[in-house]
Formats: sequence, C-alpha cells, structure tokens
Amino acid sequence: MFKKILLILLIINGGVMLSQNKIFPYEYSKVKLDNGLSAILIPMESAGTVAFYTVVRTGSRDEWEDGKSGFAHFFEHMMFRGTERFPGNVYDSIVTSIGADANAYTSSDLTVYHLNFAAEDLETVIDIESDRFQNLKYTKEQFQTEAGAVLGEYRLGRTNPRSVLFEELRNLAFDTHTYQHTTIGFEEDIKNMPNLYEYSLSFYQRYYRPENCVVLIVGDFDKANAKNWIEKYYGNWKSGYVEPNITPEPTQTEARLKEVVYEGRTLPMIAVTFKSDEFDVNNKKFLSKIPFAELAFGTTSDLYKKLVLQEQKVTFISAQPGMTRDPYFFSIFATVKDEKDIDYVISEIKNCIEYFKNNLVDNQKLENLKKRNKYSFLLGLDSPRGVAAGLPQYIALSGGISVIDSLFTNLEKITPEDVKKTVNEYFIPERSNTIILRGKK
Repeated sequence: MFKKILLILLIINGGVMLSQNKIFPYEYSKVKLDNGLSAILIPMESAGTVAFYTVVRTGSRDEWEDGKSGFAHFFEHMMFRGTERFPGNVYDSIVTSIGADANAYTSSDLTVYHLNFAAEDLETVIDIESDRFQNLKYTKEQFQTEAGAVLGEYRLGRTNPRSVLFEELRNLAFDTHTYQHTTIGFEEDIKNMPNLYEYSLSFYQRYYRPENCVVLIVGDFDKANAKNWIEKYYGNWKSGYVEPNITPEPTQTEARLKEVVYEGRTLPMIAVTFKSDEFDVNNKKFLSKIPFAELAFGTTSDLYKKLVLQEQKVTFISAQPGMTRDPYFFSIFATVKDEKDIDYVISEIKNCIEYFKNNLVDNQKLENLKKRNKYSFLLGLDSPRGVAAGLPQYIALSGGISVIDSLFTNLEKITPEDVKKTVNEYFIPERSNTIILRGKK
C-alpha cells in the first residue's frame, strides 16, 4: 500500500517518474537479437522477486485455415509437454523446486506464458523457457490426449451461459475474418483436432519463432546478466515466422439479430455490439470509444443508475470498447432479471446511444475519468507481477510498450466533441449485432 501511495504522490507532485509525455513510470531497456527476438528488461525494487513473461503475438486471430481453429489455445497446453532435455515432468519439477508458479493464457491476439520466482533463479528460468520455445517435442499419442482434454474444456465452457453468448456473438458478427471463432475454436474443429498431428507441428514451426515473440523480464535483477543470458540461451533460435493469411471482414451493411436458447437455467442475457476500428493510438475516433464505454454504460453512468439501481431491471450492464489488432466491435452486455423486460432494456441501450449522438458528454466527467483510468493503470504497477501482467496486450498490439505513453497522452486530448463524433460514426444500426440468450424452459 505504501508503494501505491508513493506512486500517486510522485505523479501528483510532478516527480521525476513522469514527464509530460511519459506515463509508464519505470526505466526499461530493450534487447534485439539477430534472429528477431525482442526482450524488454524492466528492473525495479521487488524484495528479490522477478516476473518472466513470453508474449507470442499469435492468438486465435491467426488461425486462418479452414478447419484449423483452436490451435493457438491448444499450444498453451502443449508447451508444458517439454523437450528432450527437459521433459514435461522434469520441467515441472524444476519449476516446483525453485518455488515458481508457471501458467499461460490465450486470447484473440496473443498467447502468454508466465512465471514468478526468486531473482537468483533467473538464469534457470531463461534456460528452461528458451529450451521449450525452441525444442518442444511431443508424440502423436500425447497430442491426441491433449486434444481430447481441449474438447472436454470446450464442453465445460458450454455449461456457462456467458461462454455460449460470446461464442454465438462472434459467429454472428463475422463472416470471413478469424475473429469469427472464439479462442478455443469451433466445436467441429476441436472434435477433428486429434487427426491433425502433422498440422500441429507446422503451426508450431510457423508461429513459435523469435521474430514473433517478446520476452519480458520485470523485477530485481542485473540487466547485464539478463542481457547475456538472453543472448546465450536464445541466440541460436532459428528465425522463420510466417505471416497468417487473414481475410479482412467486409463492411457490414445491415443489422443482425439472433436469439439463442441456452441448454440450462439462466437469467436472460443481452449483447449489443457495433463494428469499429482496430487499435490505433493515433485514431481519435478509436480512442474516443474508450471513455464513452464508461461514461455511457459504466457504474457511474445514468443508464446504470436507472436500470440497475432505480428500476432494478438488470443485475449487470457494462461495455467493452474492444482493443484488437484488426477491426472488431464495441460491446454492451446486460443480464436481465425478467424475460419480459428484454425489449425494454435493449431500447434503453439504444436510447442511451442516441442521447450521446445528440449531446456532448460533461467535460468535467470526461476529465475525471481520464485521471481515474490513468491512475488505475499506474496503481497496478506496484510489483513485478503487476507490471508484467499489465503489458502483454500492448506488446501484442504494437510489438512493444512505448505505445503506452502515446495511448495515455492521446487519450488526454479527447474532447466531448470527439466523443460525440465517434458515437455518430460508429453506432449506426447497419453495423450492429445483437444476441438475446434465454434459458431453456
């Protein structure tokens, strides 16, 4: 807590940590190997702990071949199978012996592998991580076993109505782009996955290459040693990344609506989305939808107060602006208490959007929100784990973290007029996709 208070005081008092255009508060250095691998080194006081992240700039977005969805997430599993030098059980025993925790996650635009451990074990971690990224090895039987586990994970996900809603939404909103499928993939592709052992090797060889990966080291370590170890253990990794052949999504020209029946009991759920642009820190229209999400649908918004607190028509409503490598959508989600209120809630969402098309947001509320968002980001950067966890999305979107300064600097410049213009340009009926999910009666 003391470190968080100190960080705020330094910001407020114009301390040395932040200049006018510098938001990210720590000094960092970058290492670029001849094979294309990038490493970002962020030393910070941390009582002898280090976070080590490997960001692979491949997610479900990159699964462009028909019948081959789900492989980015699949490799999140397979990367723990090990190598000839460090088989899976040996890798696990090393991680356990140094008191580390190792895990991974996948999203549309990236796959991230992360460990947190004591600083004296940094070379050991670089050794075992570099080995599995260069020399992953698994048998056909191991592959098929893991493919079966992924199918089980998919089926488990279908027991969650939110997962069903999101899967149906993506499938409705996209016709050609790979954002059509969720991270875990289409069901029919997952079922066929055990037959694609040879393809899995190709996926690994194309995407798990140094040019497509960024190593992130944060915490209490010596920069010179870290740099030497990166060069030593990753220097022989062969380049060879192959860009995915992704088909752009055509412009949507009419509103889409789908009703879904969930095979179980649940309160009705609603998703209303509008197509918008890809992440671009220099696009005011894109940036303006970030504060709009909170001002129109956040917990301090008039609509939230009306539907959640006063009328108690919904248990939950929120919006996500969407920050992706390719054009995506702005999403509004709500859970409705009574099925008879579904149409009313949707109409209130649309009325809210129309209001912002015709009225400027309150400038003071906008300025306060900008400050809260910046301080909220900064307050998460009080430990190696917190810093490292907050950076992969920016790395996936831009290849580095310098974009953070540009993002927050440009967000500061957003005006009420910019927000109004954005709402009028993005939020048109022809670009909307609506899902209504009801429980089975």
